[in-house]
Amino acid sequence: MSQESNDNFIPLDVPDFEQFGVTDGREASPMKLSGALLAEVVKRNPNTFRIFSPDEFESNKLHGVFEVTSLAKLLSFLGRHGLFPSYEAFLGIVTTMIAQFAKFRKMAVETKWRGDVASLNYIETSTLWRQEHNGFSHQNPGLIGNLLTLPRAMTRIYLPPDANCTLSVLAHCLRSKNYVNLIIGSKADSPSFLNVEEATKHCIAGVSVWKKYSTDEGLNPDIVLVGIGVEVTVEVIAAAALLQKEGVRVRVINVIDLMVLGEEGTHPHALTNTAFDALFGKDTPVVINFHGYPTHVKALLFSRNQSLARKRFEVLGYIEEGTTTTPWSMLRLNKAGRYDVAEKAIGLIAGHNPTGRTASRAQELQSWFRHQNTIQEKYAMEHGQDSEEVTRSVV
Repeated sequence: MSQESNDNFIPLDVPDFEQFGVTDGREASPMKLSGALLAEVVKRNPNTFRIFSPDEFESNKLHGVFEVTSLAKLLSFLGRHGLFPSYEAFLGIVTTMIAQFAKFRKMAVETKWRGDVASLNYIETSTLWRQEHNGFSHQNPGLIGNLLTLPRAMTRIYLPPDANCTLSVLAHCLRSKNYVNLIIGSKADSPSFLNVEEATKHCIAGVSVWKKYSTDEGLNPDIVLVGIGVEVTVEVIAAAALLQKEGVRVRVINVIDLMVLGEEGTHPHALTNTAFDALFGKDTPVVINFHGYPTHVKALLFSRNQSLARKRFEVLGYIEEGTTTTPWSMLRLNKAGRYDVAEKAIGLIAGHNPTGRTASRAQELQSWFRHQNTIQEKYAMEHGQDSEEVTRSVV
């Protein structure tokens, strides 16, 4: 048997991501900082690391790599490590290739004489939420669903909410072996929710309560708000502030590792039932704002003890409403904006406790939040841009 074919894994020399992180709390492009980290990876591993990018590499803001190399296009099992960045809408073209790799590796890890290989790493950026300029044809998060159907132990799906988390995830994926890793992130300047230390802990956990955006650090909530992705997490933070002004007790959670939501035992990263209940409660209403199609999250939650049929969970996300419009209008059109999150939260709280204080004001509050969407729609139509109300920093 050939060692070159079956046992030639060479670990990458990956720098500590912290040196590339945001330390002053400024907004930053996750992809631009990732480009700086990748440039150092190329310098340290000139013969074993390759980036395959069919197009739009500079548009995706990873062009920092060009400071140390020209764009190479090579990926193989012969001891090399590969990274494949792409527009989110286009990456689905190689779905069958991803499936073949995942299935091959599943059988390989069950075969004693097969050695390890580097993970297959994909970056989806130029995502649907910031394709307002290209329009509907460039808005497609469907690859997530394709990966969910593959052998679960072979896949990892990460949705880092900011630049520091993106760097942490990228460094981790480059060091991993035998997996298909999908990283979904923004190339636009985005809020830095977590410092480097906080990002490290959050990425290790895969999901955590964001105490600084919650009421009393998340204790005894009326509602749990969950963000999974960059732009949708911004809206969760904004919705939390709106609800807290109305006296609603909020717990804010961010999920960075999508696979934690699956039923215990279905994936190595899936939360135990005890851990799941500790985060999301046993009967507390939950609104999830997801980067992609809501059905993908619903599929992960379906086998949990907390059935979606009980109307405890409301999952928002992309519902195929796209066009050439303003950035925030994309969220409004898909009912994933802050006012939609807040409105759904009020409805769930009222249904959970019909005699409570929030229920008595539910019609008033929900009407007000719907009205805010109308105001924002009118502003965007008249001015061709989003208002300061929805574009100012939430941090």
